[in-house]
Amino acid sequence: MSLDFVGIVLVDVIMRRLRPLKRLPPGSLGIPVIGQSLGLLWAMRANTAEKWIADRATKYGPISKMSLFGKPTVFIHGQAANKLVFTSDGSKMSNHQTESVKRILGDRCLLELSGQDHMRVRKALASFLKPDSLKNYVGKMEEEIRLHLLMHWQGKQKVTVLPLMKTLTFNIICSLLFGLERGARRDSIVQYFQQMIGGMWSVPVNLPFTRFNRSLKASAEVQRMLKQLISEKRIELENGASSHQDLITCLLSILGEDNQELMSEDEIIHNIMLIMVAGHDTSSVLITFMVRILANDPNIHAAVLTEQDEIKKSKPSGELLAWEDLAKMKYTWRVAMETLRTVPPVFGGFRKTLEDIDYEGYIIPRGWQIFWVTSMTHLDDNIFPEPSKFDPARFENPASIPPYCYIPFRGGPRICPGYELAKIETLVTIHYLVTHFTWQLCCNDNGYRRDPMPVPNQGLPIQIVSKEVL
Repeated sequence: MSLDFVGIVLVDVIMRRLRPLKRLPPGSLGIPVIGQSLGLLWAMRANTAEKWIADRATKYGPISKMSLFGKPTVFIHGQAANKLVFTSDGSKMSNHQTESVKRILGDRCLLELSGQDHMRVRKALASFLKPDSLKNYVGKMEEEIRLHLLMHWQGKQKVTVLPLMKTLTFNIICSLLFGLERGARRDSIVQYFQQMIGGMWSVPVNLPFTRFNRSLKASAEVQRMLKQLISEKRIELENGASSHQDLITCLLSILGEDNQELMSEDEIIHNIMLIMVAGHDTSSVLITFMVRILANDPNIHAAVLTEQDEIKKSKPSGELLAWEDLAKMKYTWRVAMETLRTVPPVFGGFRKTLEDIDYEGYIIPRGWQIFWVTSMTHLDDNIFPEPSKFDPARFENPASIPPYCYIPFRGGPRICPGYELAKIETLVTIHYLVTHFTWQLCCNDNGYRRDPMPVPNQGLPIQIVSKEVL
């Protein structure tokens, strides 16, 4: 073998290795570890994140590289990008969250699992969260809502909506997921939970007095309390308790082929924490921004009120809502869907590549993060004409919206399993709000920031008048 031939082979090998590097997407990784993390976080808190992302898309096109939360990242957007992210079978990319989210929620939650593990855990969660199961809990949820409004709204002249909605949705979670009654224990877990979610999107540097450090400590306390609850639920089941009284007992009751629990204790804890975060933040933010819309648009408020009054009048006084009543709330849910389009609670998310991926003529290297952003298709005027206009009529025929373009709950096989829970919470709460109260905004500031969920300035204070006693 000649030296010339060896040289040619070596050059070919080197060129093959260099070629993917030449095909990296445009952009910069920025400062090591920090990258563009602080720029994005500052934009989110200033409510300019959509513009920050849109400017980047204008500058670099459909794909660009950056560094977020300590990891090299590729940002992709558009219908094709959403489809790539949400239809992956797990062979090319895996579920993945930022290091901060992973360390706070745990590595056995649905956002981290892929392949068979993802299917197994998702199926177990769906057994409780599917509509056929949730319809049995509408009454329990409604009782929490009525009690909340009696305690915090009835007889008041002014309330601040977002913190109250967070209190409400967390109480519903405690009731449905844990079977945890009101009292000191519930108060304790909500305190740690609020500290835990404070550092979900942060630079994962565990230094004293940082948000991330406080979140990690609070996460450890929440996990300790959930572990104790699981032990108690096991004893209750052994003593003949129903396997459908709450999510924990439901998951403990699901057995695999070997007659052992289908989910490990870590998987139960980590996924309950995930549902706590998703159910608490998504629903509370959605309801809050619907209250804002109803205050700002008299026509939409009148249409929602007409629909809900008809349902109320069709029932004997004091009778709880039935599953069939929720199906009649079509216009109210269209208002909710348009609210989710204009102010999606989830800004975006991440995946991790398991192999090099060829996309739009560039290589996304193995081991990198893929970052997608909800608003990129929600605010695209080629998909939603006049995207800044609030128009619930867009959803009169959902089939007319191209697939993978409306993604407040993700899409395809990756759609959020808590979607129906959020829908029921929202519809029942709005029913009681519009039929029992009128309100108006206390200030002219309609702005909000992201932290990372949308937060109305001042928490949305409103003046309220009670129509009748609950």
